[in-house]
Amino acid sequence: MQLTDLSWPKVQALSKDMPVVFPVAALEQHGRHLPVFTDSLLAGEIVRRAAAKLGDRVLVAPLMWLGNSDHHLEFPGTLSAPPRTYLDLLAGLLENFIQHGFKRLVFINGHGGNDVPGRQVVFEVRQRHRERNDLLLLFATYWKLGGQPHTIRSDFKQQQMGHACEWETSMILRIAPQLVGDWKGAPPVEFGEAFEPAARGWITKDRSEPGHIGYPSAASVEKGETLFRVFSDDVIALLEKVIAWDGKSWNGGGRS
Repeated sequence: MQLTDLSWPKVQALSKDMPVVFPVAALEQHGRHLPVFTDSLLAGEIVRRAAAKLGDRVLVAPLMWLGNSDHHLEFPGTLSAPPRTYLDLLAGLLENFIQHGFKRLVFINGHGGNDVPGRQVVFEVRQRHRERNDLLLLFATYWKLGGQPHTIRSDFKQQQMGHACEWETSMILRIAPQLVGDWKGAPPVEFGEAFEPAARGWITKDRSEPGHIGYPSAASVEKGETLFRVFSDDVIALLEKVIAWDGKSWNGGGRS
């Protein structure tokens, strides 16, 4: 169910136990071969597929395309909300729907730079409403929900998400091939760095001159469909758990 299709009386009439899904992504550089809207196109497609399966059991807000992308600002076309601004923006969305009476609020994220502020958002907003045990506030990045595409197809080169990489290039090839440039000629940019597992402050230019990280040349349309299927199934499984939550407990399952 799409929020944009409803009048306010129809929203008011919905069960306040219905999960509200906020897709969040970014508008930022994706190497020389992918469009700046890549993260938003991919997150939008994954949430669209999940919403089609779940139907009227979830309420889906419009995709928030502005993300925390400061680390890409050396590349033209990137638009970014600085980390604190972005955190406040997402917190405001939660507070709006808490005011409207909804209790199960879920961000589905499609950009790695949103992950740290997004996790902080759900933590901070929960502290503001610490007298409530009926609020479920979640932030989930779609490729971190447990899916392992490389176990389904043996021809994946990557086993993790990169940036404008085999995975993202494959998915854009699947839904918008006309937007893809010379992906076959993109050189590999290796994962990892010497100081792991310490968290290092970085900008993209530290890691990658062309702006991508991973192996775009290994992409294919077929891999893209596999990735979409795995990631949308993961989102569906998460939202099924949210629907089944008993409304009060830490590990609550289905209602009796």
